[in-house]
Amino acid sequence: MTFDSIILDIDGTIWDTTGVVATAWNRAIESNFPQIPRVTADILKGQFGKPMKAIADDLFKGLSEDEKEKLMRECEKEEEQEIAENEKHITFEGVFETIEKLSYKIPLFIVSNCQKGYIELVMKKNNITKYITDFESYGNTGKQKWENIVLIENRNNLKHPVYVGDTQGDFDSCMKAGIDFIFASYGFGKIDESDQKKVFKVIKKFSELEEIIK
Repeated sequence: MTFDSIILDIDGTIWDTTGVVATAWNRAIESNFPQIPRVTADILKGQFGKPMKAIADDLFKGLSEDEKEKLMRECEKEEEQEIAENEKHITFEGVFETIEKLSYKIPLFIVSNCQKGYIELVMKKNNITKYITDFESYGNTGKQKWENIVLIENRNNLKHPVYVGDTQGDFDSCMKAGIDFIFASYGFGKIDESDQKKVFKVIKKFSELEEIIK
């Protein structure tokens, strides 16, 4: 199979920020709505990949819509600072080297359900900004992941991209967008048994992309 581009997910595919983010979000919860249950890295692994509003609905039950929005903004603010200051190694093995090598063969893109500014922070922290051709997020457009995939396709005249992600939601988005999907099995999620035959490839580590893209 010949692809003309790779579109990457972030959390659970490029790195695992759940421990760092849990610390940041709990700080925001304690400062604003201490009655809300605290989050853990494992809880966040089950949430990452969803649009921010869906995460707020799941985690901030009992708050009004306005309060959920306010708390999510505070969580995002604390998260950005915590990740920017983080010095722990949270990027999956081989990510930088593989992205660098792949960039000489094929254009690379990022599409995520994250907040505005997060992709830029990810690229900066991982020193991959110069290797990413274009990117899009829920925070920028308010659109679902599959819609942002199509937006990236159209904006860059892509004919046969493949998406690399780690959740059922990523797979579903690819099916809606009509593109192939590579499942990063080392990440946070699983793929329904009924859908596994529709997955183009399964990788156990990020560097295996080099064998797929030749």
